[in-house]
Amino acid sequence: MESAPVQRIVITVILLNAVVLGMETSPALMEAAGPALISIDTACLAVFVVEIGLKLTAFGWRFFRDPWNVFDFVVVGIALVPAGAGLEVLRTLRVLRVLRLISSLPQLRKVVSALLHAIPGILSTGALLALIFYVAAVMATTFFRETLPEFFGSFGASLFSLFQIATLSSWETIVRPAMDEHSWAWAFFIPFIILAAFTALNLIIAVIVDAMNTLHDMPSVQKGSAPDDAPSPEEAEVPPQDDHQLLYEELKELRADVARLSAQLKSSAQLRSSAQLRSSEVRGSDQFR
Repeated sequence: MESAPVQRIVITVILLNAVVLGMETSPALMEAAGPALISIDTACLAVFVVEIGLKLTAFGWRFFRDPWNVFDFVVVGIALVPAGAGLEVLRTLRVLRVLRLISSLPQLRKVVSALLHAIPGILSTGALLALIFYVAAVMATTFFRETLPEFFGSFGASLFSLFQIATLSSWETIVRPAMDEHSWAWAFFIPFIILAAFTALNLIIAVIVDAMNTLHDMPSVQKGSAPDDAPSPEEAEVPPQDDHQLLYEELKELRADVARLSAQLKSSAQLRSSAQLRSSEVRGSDQFR
């Protein structure tokens, strides 16, 4: 199940299913070839179910130790939800099967891992950004509530208007009327744009880039093996390892090598000392004679 040929077949089925799901959104295509598209979609789902079933049979409960296996299990399970009252929305989530490309391609898994490792830094930067928005919203509501009630009439309206300004999307439609009413309004909006749109958002990008560089320096986990590299029974019982586990195993091997080298050096030192002792005894015996 983890071999390269099987993974290539799974990726091909995922891509085919993605194309079919996109074609099903076209009324013209559904009218012309609706039954065929539905049959292909059902066949792709059957392949995914068989794949999950075989993996569960092969790995047992160890299947759920890998987060990517859990992700595949949930995505396929959502597609199996029967259509009924209140469940149509869940049925539309079958397009999430396309996201299985993330678990099938190592490079995409590395990008997602980088995003997950960057979450603590993103949360810290997001807290700073939220603090900036809170202070700016309170100030904007106080300054412009009377003259621009449609944009800053309440705290919530001020937050939404400031968010639009921070995205630089039609921000002049808010700032220009404010400057017509208050000539000093630029002194409030320009520092806010610099802090929110340029500084804080770029900090989030920097955190993500740093996390990706950190993961790039770590050994990557290759999913699957060559067809002729059949794993031994002992290797088949070992669950999939992540980058941290591989690094830990390499450190253990390095420590074992250092211990063996130290033992060899100690043994050679003892041999030299014993040889020197015998030599000194021989010289002492010759001098005595």
